[in-house]
Amino acid sequence: MKKLFAILLTAAILFSLPVYSAFARGSDEPERTREPIPDEDCPPDQRGELDHYYCDRDGDLVADRPAEESKWIDPDTLIFSYTPVRGPVVYEDMWYDFLDHLASVTGREVRYYTVEYYTAQIQAMRAGRLHVAGISTGPTPFAVNLAGYVPFAIMGGEDGHFGYTLQVYVHADSDIHSMEDLRGRRVAHVTETSNSGHQAPMALFPREGVSPGEDYEIEFSGSHAASALGVISGEYDAAPVASEVVDRMAQRGQFSKDEIRIIYETDPFPTTSYGYAHNLHPELAEKIREAFFTYEFAGTPLGEEFQVDGFIPISYKDDWEIIRTIQQYNEVEYTLEAID
Repeated sequence: MKKLFAILLTAAILFSLPVYSAFARGSDEPERTREPIPDEDCPPDQRGELDHYYCDRDGDLVADRPAEESKWIDPDTLIFSYTPVRGPVVYEDMWYDFLDHLASVTGREVRYYTVEYYTAQIQAMRAGRLHVAGISTGPTPFAVNLAGYVPFAIMGGEDGHFGYTLQVYVHADSDIHSMEDLRGRRVAHVTETSNSGHQAPMALFPREGVSPGEDYEIEFSGSHAASALGVISGEYDAAPVASEVVDRMAQRGQFSKDEIRIIYETDPFPTTSYGYAHNLHPELAEKIREAFFTYEFAGTPLGEEFQVDGFIPISYKDDWEIIRTIQQYNEVEYTLEAID
């Protein structure tokens, strides 16, 4: 009896925790699958690149909230996920304070869903299992068009500045000194949907005298961190990476910048976007926006990690134009098969 009482007491304590339990550690699915509902009334000229489940009547390139209130969702528990990263447990811990704030502002429980692949994150939102997310630069258009994702915020400065650059890393002792020196070398790209890790190099590198896939064989590493560490270990001769990712790695002591050398760098791109599912109840969606824009980074794990002032508003139509242009150059099709 005492043993049974102890078990019940432990269970009661665990289930009484109000917010952000480490939901996806060891779990693949945050909730049951819910099939999207097609928008049959959307005129073809008001859909653009969006899947047939969504409509864009106001021309902002993201899915409108369904007109029928019966199609809105108003979950008691919000599922949040951050873009796939190396060392996901470390990042999950960094988000706890913000998730507590999100729970307080929305009045909902908030659970963290760990994802290992961009595909899993986008499919989870498409199927109604994910409500709020931070999605990397390149996959953002996939999420917008395939999952009804509505990006509205980005990490940045009080002056409105945001962004990161594409940098090409080589080992500090490498004999590679120019982009043309990459010919015949082992070069790591991240994934096919990664902006700085693949899409931008495919579009921009030919201008620098080297064509990926022709002048060197592309080896996909799976993440920016794996690419950077692969260069340092000698697994790869070079790698295009996102400056914000490797800067944070260096800050955490995962490598020393003395170990690498930058041979190429672009102008800034937008960073990870933050948004929610298009079919959330409008009052809940507004509360989510409020939570992001009222969260103070100073003195928090997110502030220490990302070294920014806070979340600032973005326009997907305007701020992701360069990303869409790069993807169009690469003849990217926004399909689930393309993500895979």
